[in-house]
This record gives sequence, structure tokens and C-alpha cells, in this order.
Amino acid sequence: MLKGEGITAKILAAAIEVHKTLGPGLLESAYEECLCFELTALGIRFDRQKELPIIYKGTRVDGFYRIDLIVDGSVIVELKSVEVLAKIHEAQILTYMRLSGIGIGLLLNFNVPTIKDGIKRFVL
Repeated sequence: MLKGEGITAKILAAAIEVHKTLGPGLLESAYEECLCFELTALGIRFDRQKELPIIYKGTRVDGFYRIDLIVDGSVIVELKSVEVLAKIHEAQILTYMRLSGIGIGLLLNFNVPTIKDGIKRFVL
């Protein structure tokens, strides 16, 4: 079993609670704030807006990527509030996973009538 497998159900339960309470149509930042509230209430540790340095050909260059959430050090959570998830959103989370060495990712789009339609899970 991959590290982080057990925590994904708790993350999804928290996301469902946020969506149930707020509904669709808000900015991504509102969902992030509320998801962090729920994770904290569950006693789940996370890093928010975690900087991931850019390493190019083995050299760290100026700049960095910013990951929405890294939960329990083992799951990347990328939040969106868009009409439709695009392939670039999937590429983004997969790149974050590869560069960070974290093998599980959740892409959550809150701008959907039913949150289950906005959940994509990735495993490297």
C-alpha cells in the first residue's frame, strides 16, 4: 500500500463537507480556506501553499512552484474552481507529484453540482 492511501478518504470526506456547506461557484481560495479548517478539525497535518523549487538539469534556478496542499506529507491536493477540468490541470498535478516524489494526488474541482464529479485521483 502506498504511503497516503489511508488519508485520502479523510481528505475526500472533508472536501465533501466543504462542498455540501458552500456549494459551487466560489473562488478557489474560499474552498482552500474551508478545506484547511476541516482538516485541522480532523487533526490532520498539512502544508499549505508549499513551495517546490524548480530544478532544471540538476541546478536549482530562480522561482518555484506552489502546491495548494500537501497532506500528511504523503498526498498532494490541488484545488480548482473551474467550469471544466482541462488536461493542463492533470498535467500540473502529475508534474508536482513527480517533482516532489509524492506518489498520490487529488485534483478537486469544487465548481460542480456534485463534488464526486469534481474528484480525480492520481497515483505514480
